[in-house]
Amino acid sequence: MKTAAQRLLALDILRGITIAGMIMVNNPGSWGSIYAPLKHAAWNGLTPTDLVFPFFMFIMGISTYISLRKYHFEFSRPAAWKIIKRTLVIFAIGLGIAWFSLFCRTWNTLSGEEISFWSHLGQSAWTFDRIRILGVMQRLALCYCATALIALTVKHKYIPYLIAVLLVGYWFVLLFGNGFEYNETNLLSFVDRTVLGLKHVYKDNGIEPEGLLSTIPAIAHVLIGFCCGKLLLEVRDIREKMLRLFLIGTVLSFSGFLLSYGCPINKKIWSPTFVLATCGLASAFLSLLIRIIDVNPSKSPLEGSLEVPEEERLKSSVKRRLKAPLKGLRVFFESFGINPLFMYVAGAVFSILLGNIRLHYGEGMMSLHAYTYNEVLRPLLGEYLGSLMFAVLFVSLVWALGYVLYKKKIYIKI
Repeated sequence: MKTAAQRLLALDILRGITIAGMIMVNNPGSWGSIYAPLKHAAWNGLTPTDLVFPFFMFIMGISTYISLRKYHFEFSRPAAWKIIKRTLVIFAIGLGIAWFSLFCRTWNTLSGEEISFWSHLGQSAWTFDRIRILGVMQRLALCYCATALIALTVKHKYIPYLIAVLLVGYWFVLLFGNGFEYNETNLLSFVDRTVLGLKHVYKDNGIEPEGLLSTIPAIAHVLIGFCCGKLLLEVRDIREKMLRLFLIGTVLSFSGFLLSYGCPINKKIWSPTFVLATCGLASAFLSLLIRIIDVNPSKSPLEGSLEVPEEERLKSSVKRRLKAPLKGLRVFFESFGINPLFMYVAGAVFSILLGNIRLHYGEGMMSLHAYTYNEVLRPLLGEYLGSLMFAVLFVSLVWALGYVLYKKKIYIKI
């Protein structure tokens, strides 16, 4: 029987894959030169890139179940305080990233004007009148808070019914609120612009991809992960875990794609079918990782044996050599998975710095990001491959930081 920590190794790997994926797709060399699988769907549809954020939210639901077990899922002041504190910290970090990005851009914009240093600093720092309020971290905070409070106040046998109510109710909102239109007539856009203000939302045909109303199905999304977390820890046999996750994944994926004929799969509005399809794919993928990481034996029984035929020893040697790259990939993704939010924030900060640190080039200025892509990678590899290589190198840069923490067993918790 494997220990709990061993059984959850696949979860760390999947978490790491999603964080590395989120960092990679957010940092191409050029937004105009991206291979199709690394682009988000323009509106309706689903690409591999559209999977990374919902996969992480699914995992967050599983992690929420694990973290709340010590409270026996009973509402208490310590539990409520932990939830509220973590929510506020994550939300504040999201706002901090948005502010830092806006500060750097404003600083560079004002650099050519003849104003004093203090005026320059003040105008760059005071950007709260146009800061984007919502975003990836903010959505994570809100969905975590709602899921955790529901887990402590609602009997778990009723949570699947609550998920159904949230998804069906949201579908009606989309159906009668022009919710499938990619413009400002969409009710989701109207609510975000009215409540948050036009200057505080993402500029995408009036659609805020992490908006207020679309947080409703996102909560259902995390709750599905929570239910899968319950299954993972309540079923003792590792093969039974794998089988049940795969069956759940198959049913959810099939349901999402089948229902998409009446309710399109759409990430920007987080449609109910998007929830079903991505949760299903995440569950099935986690089942596959459990099969690869936790079910397969870690060591061949033939290793070190001198009493078996040479042919069998050669086969065993080949298996060991095949396992070496898999171990390398495991370490790579586990370095992201053990400190996921820290790694995401580090990637965001590095990205902002690379995009705003200016170098003198010719008669003008060029960002370090633009110089690396335009003057080094694009001439060498071409537009698309150079853009991809920039993203790969950027992920490697962030990984180097994560690997140091991994080797030193430093876990940064929020």
